[in-house]
Amino acid sequence: MKRHLFDTTYYVGACHRTKTLFENLFPIPNGMRYNSYIIKDEKTALLDTADESVGEEFLENVIDTLEGKPLDYLVVHHAEPDHSALVLKILNLFPAAKLVTSTQSLKYLNQFTGRDLSARAEIVKDGDELKLGKRSLTFIAAPMVHWPEVMVSYDKSTSTLFSADAFGSFGCSEGNLFISGLNNIGDWTDEARRYYSNIVGRFGVNVTALLKKAAALKIDRILPLHGLIFDTNCGFAIDKYSLWSSYSAESKDVLIVYGSMYQNTKKAAEILGAQLSQNGVKSKITDVSYTDFSYIISDIFKYEKLVFACPTYYGGLFPRMEQLLNLVKKSAVKNRKIYLMENGTWAVTAAKNMSDLLSDLKVEICENKVTVKSACNSDSLSQIEALAKTISNS
Repeated sequence: MKRHLFDTTYYVGACHRTKTLFENLFPIPNGMRYNSYIIKDEKTALLDTADESVGEEFLENVIDTLEGKPLDYLVVHHAEPDHSALVLKILNLFPAAKLVTSTQSLKYLNQFTGRDLSARAEIVKDGDELKLGKRSLTFIAAPMVHWPEVMVSYDKSTSTLFSADAFGSFGCSEGNLFISGLNNIGDWTDEARRYYSNIVGRFGVNVTALLKKAAALKIDRILPLHGLIFDTNCGFAIDKYSLWSSYSAESKDVLIVYGSMYQNTKKAAEILGAQLSQNGVKSKITDVSYTDFSYIISDIFKYEKLVFACPTYYGGLFPRMEQLLNLVKKSAVKNRKIYLMENGTWAVTAAKNMSDLLSDLKVEICENKVTVKSACNSDSLSQIEALAKTISNS
């Protein structure tokens, strides 16, 4: 299908609506969109391919959009297979096309395809320009956003940023490609944050570096490799990325994440939430055993104050909580206030273990903790009340 976007830019991507896991890890209840674009100027350029799962539709879109014209350039901004799986098919289909990519990206493409594509490649680096006619692409290195080889490109004539994985989001829209098609631009935020925090999150410094480069550009459109296209309100997306990459919280409210074997720790978490509410403080309570980690990591990027509550398990931590906190550690999140609640019938060590696990992060771990011995009693209730007061006043 030929789908015109603006000027001489066309959409040739596809949406996999029945896909359930992205990277075989992250739940995508609304599927996943794999974006790819064609510029038809004096020269034609295909900007990235797509995932193998949408290969047939993608190739049909490319052929329909070119309308018999040759393809001059295949630009690969990012060599990850969800965007490069069809590189060989495109190069075979268009034998005169040049592969435009970075040195490192070419190395990865050779590894994935098992072929040496050097003879077809035109290597570009930061600041290089690919002239297509009236339009041209200037390449900007964006290492570790989120792979080492990533580049984005900028078209000055249309003030367009082709942003690779940056500004992407999970999910398929209902036939709509543009952010302007949303009734509320905030509807983009939750799945974009979940995508950012789980895919790019630990590389905040690198994202900040890219944003500094982008600040020198006039950007009227952002075309990412996943999710909706920003045809308006680009500043909204840039502001969100500035917030997330600096690890600044969006909400001053409290996130309470608990693990519970026999519902006693759950009860303590619920009591804390009720006490906070009485103090005029809003909280969100999440069971670590039933909520996918990707949603919790997203919330950890959203909320400023975090409470982790779990029982001691074999002298260590409740396994699901330990798995989550290892992911929190890998995300390198910082600028958060963390509060701990523990439970145990004997040798209660959960709070210490959680504190030790998170000690390398640049966060504030409150010394005031709650210890429940088996089940809530008057002593633990007093501790919960004191913790609620501490959180409320912080």
